[in-house]
Amino acid sequence: MSRAPSDAALRRSLLDWYAVEARDLPWRRTRDPYAILVSEVMLQQTRVETVIPYYERFLREFPTLDLLAASSVGEVLKAWEGLGYYQRAHRLHQAAREVVARHGGELPSGLPLLRALPGLGPYTAAAVASIAFGADEPVLDGNVVRVLSRLFRIPGDPARAATRRDLAQRARSLVGRHPAGEVNQALMDLGARVCRPRRPRCDECPLAGPCRVRRAGEADRFPERRAAPAVPHRDVVAGILWERGREPFSPEARLLIAQRAAGDMLGGLWEFPGGTVEPGESREAALARELREELGVAVAVEALFQTLEHAYTHFRMTLHVYSCRHAGGAPRPLDCADFAWVLPADLADYALSTADRRVADQLLKRTSPPATPKPKDKNRPHRP
Repeated sequence: MSRAPSDAALRRSLLDWYAVEARDLPWRRTRDPYAILVSEVMLQQTRVETVIPYYERFLREFPTLDLLAASSVGEVLKAWEGLGYYQRAHRLHQAAREVVARHGGELPSGLPLLRALPGLGPYTAAAVASIAFGADEPVLDGNVVRVLSRLFRIPGDPARAATRRDLAQRARSLVGRHPAGEVNQALMDLGARVCRPRRPRCDECPLAGPCRVRRAGEADRFPERRAAPAVPHRDVVAGILWERGREPFSPEARLLIAQRAAGDMLGGLWEFPGGTVEPGESREAALARELREELGVAVAVEALFQTLEHAYTHFRMTLHVYSCRHAGGAPRPLDCADFAWVLPADLADYALSTADRRVADQLLKRTSPPATPKPKDKNRPHRP
């Protein structure tokens, strides 16, 4: 029976593969700890391909940590718009302000100090410490967990504390005394490109020989996870509430938008006000109730403007958007952070959720004046 390869041999095979196959990613072209922090926060629960354009745009808007700290929450959310999981943006902004206030604007290198910053959990703090500062700290993200679970055939749900400890021990042993940043990124790339959740490319894997799950033909069984619960569905209504005395859908007609409270889901973003339809309630009645509870206004619900489907992490929704007329009551923020009367064209200046942005885009098409045709050039020769 052949002996299992040592951690040093596994690490050497992994890093030799990484030297050739490493992904060319924008945050790997810098040693700036702030830029690396931004990338790691954005990569939480989000695919690399999705993050790249947001990362590049965010750093153009906020090229330094000091500038991010000096910016408003609204400016940060606007730059983050469309990336989702907006609490990440809030916490990154809070972390920047804390670094300026407590660390002189320099991101701390030590793991305990990084962990103390808002939004930096065990994974993000270890990733920044190892990649930006060269600390010998292993990481456990989804890709790394999958590689280690299969390589060493580690049983149990990785969400359980005991399984997590086994994975962390394996990761630390594999890193050894080598600079952990390279090993961590090599494991991430291997999980993303080769050791994929479905149909892993075992023939391309530098660790295929010693992989215990591959030898047992059990790649589809690892990591072991409990069955995901059914995703609930919500019927949601929202209103395009037009100002009194104006013709709806005209470019000069203002409409009412509301800002979500900071602690709520999508906190700080602006929205077309509304909420969930209760059992036995009509959509029109639900919308009238929600606008009364949220903003203290009475409305006349008129035509359905748009229906769209959207999925969040923990639920799916069907959003029904109605055109409404303001029938009475001065708006006030009863169950929201703020409100504003805006022209349709001004919606581009506000940070909206993905679903609300889809509504805004459709509304802008409806309210934009038709393009004036270009006059024909009389001197242009006629083509028969």
